[in-house]
Amino acid sequence: MVHLLTTTSAFQARVIAARLGAEGFLVELRGAGDGLYPLGWPVEVLVHADNAEEARELLLADQVAAVLEGSTLEEPDLALPAGWDITGEEPAGGGAS
Repeated sequence: MVHLLTTTSAFQARVIAARLGAEGFLVELRGAGDGLYPLGWPVEVLVHADNAEEARELLLADQVAAVLEGSTLEEPDLALPAGWDITGEEPAGGGAS
């Protein structure tokens, strides 16, 4: 396994691993991403040496597609679905049915 990239977000590392895994790549994560406070600690994403270049190209293509669609992988669109509210207040138009 060889180093593909390093991120400081365990969530982002898992998303990348899932994306690569969906395309058939074997992925290994190493780092402090599973601790009590998983943010801010480096997490390395590793792939098999024979697939490293292809994995880089896939992630680059995903980044290009995200930019063309108006979002980026670094700043995902975290908009809540219609009717959801994280403030604890009742949604406009009544409560849950």
